[in-house]
Amino acid sequence: MTVLEYFSELQAGIVSSLESLDGKPFTTDSWKRPEGGGGVSRILEDGNLFERGGVNLSHVQGPQLPPSATASRPQLAGRPWEAMGVSLVLHPRNPYCPTVHLNVRFFSTKEEKPVWWFGGGMDLTPYYGFEEDARHFHATCKKAVGERYPRFKKWCDEYFHIKHRNEPRGVGGIFFDDFSEPDFDSAFSLVRSVGDHFITAYAPILERRKQLPFAERERAFQAYRRGRYVEFNLVYDRGTLFGLQSGGRTESILMSLPPAVSWRYDWRPEPGSPEARLYTDFLRPRDWI
Repeated sequence: MTVLEYFSELQAGIVSSLESLDGKPFTTDSWKRPEGGGGVSRILEDGNLFERGGVNLSHVQGPQLPPSATASRPQLAGRPWEAMGVSLVLHPRNPYCPTVHLNVRFFSTKEEKPVWWFGGGMDLTPYYGFEEDARHFHATCKKAVGERYPRFKKWCDEYFHIKHRNEPRGVGGIFFDDFSEPDFDSAFSLVRSVGDHFITAYAPILERRKQLPFAERERAFQAYRRGRYVEFNLVYDRGTLFGLQSGGRTESILMSLPPAVSWRYDWRPEPGSPEARLYTDFLRPRDWI
C-alpha cells in the first residue's frame, strides 16, 4: 500500500465513523491546485453532534518550498517538493464535548535522492475538563506509538502552547515531525498506527458527553475558549502557515476554525467555578496516564 492509498482509505474510514455518530452526511468538495495536485475536503456543518467538522485529504506539489518550510531547513530552499496528508478538526456543538485535531502527513523533495519525512499526531481541546476523558485519550495515544509516547507527548505539550497567552491549547496528546526513524517502512507503520487509533481515542468521549445538558453560560465559555484555538492556528500552526504560504486552497486550510467564536477583554473565570477548573486542573502539562 502506498502512502497516498493509506491516507485516502483513512479519510474514508474516519468520515464513515463520524457520519454514524452524527447522523448527517459529510459533503464532498474535490479541488485542483494550479501549481500541481489537489485534494478532497469532506465537510459537515450544522450537524446533530458537530457544529463543524472537516476531514481533508491533500496531495500537492510545488517548484520550491515556502518560507515556513525552509526556516529550519535552509538547505531545502529552491527544491521541488510534494506533500500529502489527512488533516481533521471537529468542533462539537455541546460544550462538554471537546474539540479534537488529527494530522498525518508525508513530505518529500522531488529529486533522484529525495529528502523525506513523516509527521502528525492528535490532540484534545476540552472546554470543560473530565479526567476520565483525558486519561482515555492519552492511553490510546500511548497504544498508538508505544515507547515513543513520552517523547511525542512532550513534543505535543511544547508545540500546542500559545506563547502570547502562556497557556496550552488543550490537554495535549502526541505530536511529531521530521520523522524518518529508523527507515521508511517503520516510520510509515507508526503513522498508520496513529491514524488507525483516532476513532478509538475520540468516539468514547463523545458518547459519554454528547447528551449532557448545557445552557447559554456553557456556550458562551465555549465560544471564548474557541478564540484561543483560532489564535494558535493563525499565529503558530505550521500546517496552516505552510498551506497559505504555498498557495494552498484557503477554504480547505481554514476549515479548522470554529464557526462561532468570541473574545472578551481581560475576562477571568470566577474562582472555584467549572470554568476556572479548566485552567487550574487541565491547562497544564500532566502525566495523564
